[in-house]
Amino acid sequence: MVIRPSTKLLTIPYATAVVIAVGILVLHESASVKWQPYVYWLLVLPCVIALRTVGVNIQRRFTTLVVESPRLRYETGVLSRSTRNLELRKVQDVRSDQTLFQRILGIGDLSIETAGETSRLTIPNIDHPQRVAETILEAAHKLFEDDKKSGDARRSTEV
Repeated sequence: MVIRPSTKLLTIPYATAVVIAVGILVLHESASVKWQPYVYWLLVLPCVIALRTVGVNIQRRFTTLVVESPRLRYETGVLSRSTRNLELRKVQDVRSDQTLFQRILGIGDLSIETAGETSRLTIPNIDHPQRVAETILEAAHKLFEDDKKSGDARRSTEV
């Protein structure tokens, strides 16, 4: 299972850039002759908004959480990559948090707490965070049960 941050929140800045650009072009058509040279400089604002949003979109596309038994792998970074591997056996708690706005959009933040020094991993704005949390907990529980069964089998053969 591969989880990525949602891009639903990026529609707002894209739409804002388009509305500002259209507004500037309408202003250009209706402006007096003395304002027309300056109107084109105003188009820099929607271009900056759109370029920044494209950058955030690319960054989100290169952020993944891969759930593969017996590990979780969190990778982030576009040009340089950072990878964090977590053992599912060490997962102690998986939590999903949603603000009202996130609940409306069906996204939320996922926090995974593990035993160890760097114990918390938070992934913001993922789709269906509660479903993902349940999937991770089920995978961790299945590993625990498998370990328990194999431990019981080893003990019974030793006796």
